[in-house]
Amino acid sequence: MAATLKLLKPLGYRAFCSAFAYNATQSVAYWNVGSCTQHRGQDPPEHSSLRHPAKVENICSTSSSRRILTTGIALPGMEFSRASASKASNLKLGSRRAMKVDEEDIEVFDSFEDPRVFLQLRPEYQLHSYNRSEPCQPLSVSEGELILHEVTVYQNNLQPHVIADYFCKLSSMPAEQHPIVLSSASFALLCQLSVKNIQLFDVPNLISILKAFVRLGIPHSHSMLDVYETRFCHKVWEMSLHQLLLVADLWRYLGRRVPRFLKIFFSYLNLHWKDLSLSQLIHLIYIIGESRQGPPDLMQKLESLILKYIDLINLEEAGTICLGFFKSSTSLSEFVMRRIGDLVCADMQHLSSYALVNILKMFRFTHVDHINFMKQFGQIAPQRIPSLGVQGVMHLTLACSALRFLDEGVMNAVAASLPPRVAYCRSKDVAKILWSFGTLNYKPPNAEEFYSSLINEIHRKMPEFNQYPEHLLTCLLGLAFSEYFPVGLINFALSPGFIRLAQERSKFELTKELYTLDGTIGIECPDYRGSRLSSHLQQEGLEILWNLARKDMNSKPEFLEALFLLETMLGGPQYIKHHMILPHTRSSDLEVQLDVNMKPLPFNREAIPTEDVAKVRLKHVGVSLTDDLMNQLLKGKSGRHSQGKIESDTGQQPMDMEKKTAIPLGCSCYNVMDGLGTMEMAGLFPPACTQTPQVKLAIQLTNRNQYCYGSRNLLGLHNMKRRQLNRLGYRVVELSHWEWLPLLKRTRLEKLAFLHEKVFTSDL
Repeated sequence: MAATLKLLKPLGYRAFCSAFAYNATQSVAYWNVGSCTQHRGQDPPEHSSLRHPAKVENICSTSSSRRILTTGIALPGMEFSRASASKASNLKLGSRRAMKVDEEDIEVFDSFEDPRVFLQLRPEYQLHSYNRSEPCQPLSVSEGELILHEVTVYQNNLQPHVIADYFCKLSSMPAEQHPIVLSSASFALLCQLSVKNIQLFDVPNLISILKAFVRLGIPHSHSMLDVYETRFCHKVWEMSLHQLLLVADLWRYLGRRVPRFLKIFFSYLNLHWKDLSLSQLIHLIYIIGESRQGPPDLMQKLESLILKYIDLINLEEAGTICLGFFKSSTSLSEFVMRRIGDLVCADMQHLSSYALVNILKMFRFTHVDHINFMKQFGQIAPQRIPSLGVQGVMHLTLACSALRFLDEGVMNAVAASLPPRVAYCRSKDVAKILWSFGTLNYKPPNAEEFYSSLINEIHRKMPEFNQYPEHLLTCLLGLAFSEYFPVGLINFALSPGFIRLAQERSKFELTKELYTLDGTIGIECPDYRGSRLSSHLQQEGLEILWNLARKDMNSKPEFLEALFLLETMLGGPQYIKHHMILPHTRSSDLEVQLDVNMKPLPFNREAIPTEDVAKVRLKHVGVSLTDDLMNQLLKGKSGRHSQGKIESDTGQQPMDMEKKTAIPLGCSCYNVMDGLGTMEMAGLFPPACTQTPQVKLAIQLTNRNQYCYGSRNLLGLHNMKRRQLNRLGYRVVELSHWEWLPLLKRTRLEKLAFLHEKVFTSDL
């Protein structure tokens, strides 16, 4: 197992795991105000855990699972790195550290330092970023004690530049002395004096003090920092781009959110964005991503600058661009993504795994299908996956499912690498991995080992799933796509207690997920006797999904034309029904019912106008129909029986119609199973006229997004739907996009002939 888990150090993960860098700083006094408490209700930022994070390893043993769960629950808002990082870019070919193997770095990651690797790749970055390894004149302990003594003695006579100089010198003391300095009363007095004189500091002094705060490890929630943020806000328009980026970078390094400063900074950039150099642009995108805020108008301008510099951008910078836009929830245009894809494809073997994952995130976010990029990714990913932390593996897998890209080599490598280290997974990782395999409808060669290890991990992490109920539902739906139904977990997920928990704790609306899970278990597990969704929630889920499906299909001209032609061919709208046979599967169908003679039955009561019901009844006693209704029915019969000419574009010769138009009881099989939405048909026709259908057809007009990319393999949800339709006795008739869309340019006769063959001869 040790060999399996061995990771390259550059590809390791590191995480923030404690609230502050140094526990001793909690004793810093500032006018008797605890500096480590949250100030004015400020939420801790995703990155606020540490300035200089210690490397933290996830514990792999089963006996430590409780500890892992406790950590995950205690820090629910913490942002972990989304991929393993190359600490030294492969562009720096001479780096010995980049090739060093260290078993202690297994599953270790640093969500603070790893995104900053790009700052080491150009000397220009040093002009506007903070470098903690920047050399400074060391200060001895005795010299530091002397400065603190002078602060106390000369407190009323200290000039602003002297105060700034004292901060800089104290920050140059040995790191082990910093907690002692921070806890001293003299340092608290120096902080008080700096705030008192803050109006007198010029920009260089303010920046040097902020640098000192970073070196000393001032807690991000210290009250004094609020005053400094306000002062920097007032100074924005007096600073250069270099200074502004440096200040933003220092705030980032302190782990403090400064939305007011950034808002003014971004306003400044809206006027000066054309002056940004390449290094300034990349650094700015990094800052925007870490702050999780990017004004749309500014982001559009930055996108144009990316195109301006695209030929000068290196591989790691491409990853930084993608991560910054991804974290700020800002899309890049398809053109820019294709240029980035082309750039990476030219030398993907030298792209760090961290940058690779970040670029994949943006392809996932923009849904751009760069074929060459994905092909090359499929070639290098299987070799890199054993060297990635599970969170990086999760993001690679999730990108594949979002892009519908099924590469068996990649998926097999993921499945092989996970069971030995499944304990490293968070609840989110388990959920996304199961969802991805289920979505791609792929079972690896070691499916039993793979799924059993992940299902067992779900049981071990139940306290964490209680904190994030959406993750449990994602797990169970992914398993259902793959035909795995852990009834104990399903019973828990559908219990009133968990549903109430999901509604209270989750920031997502989970009714659709609960409804899909409930409908699936009702069909696939007939012997299941556990918890089920209440009728109220079932009805709510039905309405939500039907409104979405109807709006989607009615906006597609190819679907509307198919529906119209089928109505024409069959004899009218009463012979076909557009509805969700299985509402929980989130897509609609066109249902057709055939009698024992393979003739369509007019079962759709909703399509028969009230005034036409009498005419349909009179038909059985020989009363003549109107010409319009007769022509409509004759058109349908001619196409339906293929006994003569099918109508052409210019006219048709109708054949004799049969005298039998029975309407069966019309309700979906899903409604029979669950008792929802039963369509009451009694009273429409005499009982003698009703007839049980011999064949029930579910006609589906598919599109490419229901299949794996470039293939005819259905995705998990749609494959599950067909499986369940077959269980309920339906025959699925597919109007595939590769057949139907080209026919839209052909004659009406050809389209009718195609539909006739599909309905009456395909697989019957």
